[in-house]
Amino acid sequence: MSAPIEKSLENRLQQLKCHFTWNLKEKEETVDEFDNRLLNKVEFQNSERNATKYNIKAYVKHLRGENEAALKSLEDAECFIQQQHPDQVETRSLVTWGNYAWVYYHMGQLSKAQAYLDKVRGVCEKLSSPYRIESPELDCEEGWALLKCTKNQNERGKVCFEKALEKDPKNPEFTSGWAIASYRLDYWPAWQDSIGSLKQAIRLSPDHPYLKVLMALKLERMHENQGQKLVKEALRKSPCATDVLLSAAKFYYKTHDMDRAIKLLNKALVNRPYNAYVNYYIGCCYRSKVKKRDHRRETVLSKNQKTFLTHEAIKHLRKAEENKEMLKRSCSYLAGLYAMANRYEEADYYYQKEFKNVLSPGLKQLLHLQYGNFQLFQMKCEDKAIHHFMEGVKIRVETDTKEQMINKLHIIALNRLSENEFDSEALYILVFLRELNEEDQQAAKEAERVLDAEKAAPSASLHEDGDQ
Repeated sequence: MSAPIEKSLENRLQQLKCHFTWNLKEKEETVDEFDNRLLNKVEFQNSERNATKYNIKAYVKHLRGENEAALKSLEDAECFIQQQHPDQVETRSLVTWGNYAWVYYHMGQLSKAQAYLDKVRGVCEKLSSPYRIESPELDCEEGWALLKCTKNQNERGKVCFEKALEKDPKNPEFTSGWAIASYRLDYWPAWQDSIGSLKQAIRLSPDHPYLKVLMALKLERMHENQGQKLVKEALRKSPCATDVLLSAAKFYYKTHDMDRAIKLLNKALVNRPYNAYVNYYIGCCYRSKVKKRDHRRETVLSKNQKTFLTHEAIKHLRKAEENKEMLKRSCSYLAGLYAMANRYEEADYYYQKEFKNVLSPGLKQLLHLQYGNFQLFQMKCEDKAIHHFMEGVKIRVETDTKEQMINKLHIIALNRLSENEFDSEALYILVFLRELNEEDQQAAKEAERVLDAEKAAPSASLHEDGDQ
């Protein structure tokens, strides 16, 4: 084909609704990072959405330059559509055909790309549209793709499911997707509330085990007691489903039943030996047992037990940390465990690695406290400990961590002065703490002044507030 014809073909391909036009991969992401995120997502590890999974797999294969393998995955997607949706084959196949067209286009087989474009057009023109139609099934497919493939596009995914529900408000599949997106948005942004959507989804899909575990986790966050029953029901229904096992283990981890959590995670690990999420949570469970945070076990650990648990925690957290998609605090957890095992070189390595990560002010402050304690107690290096306590205190977040570092600095200064009343480092610490206290007092006065000014300013009536 000539260049103008090829360009025209590409313009028509851009009109398709499929994985190639949904902007699923972030520009700065490598293909490995994108693929790792897909592998480590909890949801969609099971068989109920096979066509969706094979379409996504085809997209990843294409990104890796494995277009023949991508075509094989699209064939599998077609087979599952015919099996699972025999009465909706044409509509449900539009996304797969669009993906076929894009893969053939990138392979330079433009006539085959055009053939799949024609198949899409043949369906869409029945509804007076050339290459795309407004269909709740397509909205649903896009919603699942966004939930599975993207980092922070849960709101966009939720909108897709809401569009689908406008056409078919009682559809269990659409409602399940909407509930899962809403549940994710409970964490980002935090103002969302998924309890209503989960209840509605469970009413329409009473045997859906994954929804039940999400509801259990939601109830646990609300300090309700009904979650245990829901988790047991879900595990009876799907004892081997990976997403159910992982989320149920998370529930038991949060309710401090580490032994049960580890048992479920090990079951999931059989089929997902390198899954970062699974290894991370097993490591966290063993770490909690080492630190005696398993509320069901009050007995004191023997030396051999502690050594075994520490080894298991390190082994699994290492596997998680080696994954390119970093998991929260895995490096600092490893550093602390290595310190407990008297392996100080490895501990220092992971502390330094954690300092290089992007951390919130509160976590950065906590890291300075932990590393300061490591230098003070394990490495016997008081000067480095002082430096990190002071760096942590400088972070403008009022926390218990900050108070701990202030107290430690004060004790260090007094101890040094008891040995030498002219100790310059001790005097410097006391001056630093005094100036910090004066700055904090000044900041408090300024905040009080602003608050008083706001109280004095005219405000909206209660009636006006209620209408907003």
